Amino acid sequence: MKIKRISMLIWAGVLAMSACQAQSGEKNMKYNKLTAEEERVILHKGTERPFTGKFTDHEEKGTYLCKQCNAPLYRSEDKFHSGCGWPSFDDEIPGAVKRIPDADGSRTEIVCASCGGHLGHVFTGEGFTAKNTRHCVNSISMTFVPAGKVLPTPAVGAKPAVKQAKAWFAGGCFWGVEHYFEKAEGVAAAVSGYMGGHVKNPTYQQVCSGTTGHYETVQVSYDPALTSYEALARLFFEIHDPTQADGQGPDIGEQYRSVVFYSTPEEKATAEKLIGILKERGYKVVTEVKPASIFWAAEDYHQDYYAHKGKTPYCHFYTKRF
Repeated sequence: MKIKRISMLIWAGVLAMSACQAQSGEKNMKYNKLTAEEERVILHKGTERPFTGKFTDHEEKGTYLCKQCNAPLYRSEDKFHSGCGWPSFDDEIPGAVKRIPDADGSRTEIVCASCGGHLGHVFTGEGFTAKNTRHCVNSISMTFVPAGKVLPTPAVGAKPAVKQAKAWFAGGCFWGVEHYFEKAEGVAAAVSGYMGGHVKNPTYQQVCSGTTGHYETVQVSYDPALTSYEALARLFFEIHDPTQADGQGPDIGEQYRSVVFYSTPEEKATAEKLIGILKERGYKVVTEVKPASIFWAAEDYHQDYYAHKGKTPYCHFYTKRF
């Protein structure tokens, strides 16, 4: 009987192992099978050697997809030649790419928003295109579908790309504004930059001179299904002092003034409504409401500043006002 019991236990163990292997197999089958080199880059965040990728000088019209899950990432019209040795794009398909602080503490990594596969890094402020942004992507992380061809179905388990909306707020040094918005629910990305001026692709030094007319502005990309424009606008009025007219905290200058930039009549009405509420509560709000114009991303060293430095804002603090 003892031998029989041991045999049954061994058989039960074999069955359990088989079940685990089956589940593991099902899990692995969710995504496309990768080669050892593809795993090194996509799963272990490696980098292919410059000027060796098949898409570096690729100019065909179409769509670039995630190699691991088939999710659409970039359109050919957003690709440009930067000479860096890797494919370069100045924009992604909305909701397709997620930005996270790199482990090296200085760069910003980009991953597929659907499966988390490593794509490369994003840089800003280099002036290659009007969008002032360069997604530096490993060719090996992507596949390509020519224009006119049917896109493959995303792999099982891949999350669909989120339809994003954008909002723009200026409230002093963009480091602090970006810091708070990046932590807000429903926000996919917050990018520091410049808006409202008359100089194309301005540098930080030019904006600080006060001669370009720009405001230090944060572009907020968000999922309307998870948050609302009003919720973001309310947060904006609670993370800076909307009553300070000459700047924000110790940062004094035209570029540090408080502004809400709107792109629709509804956004304008929302901003004016919230300003009205604050005035009724005794706040002498000086925040301006202006139509949005071209947003120029700031230099790369300004992006995710506090995340990279491991510090907290020096002139932005949360104060509940609503």
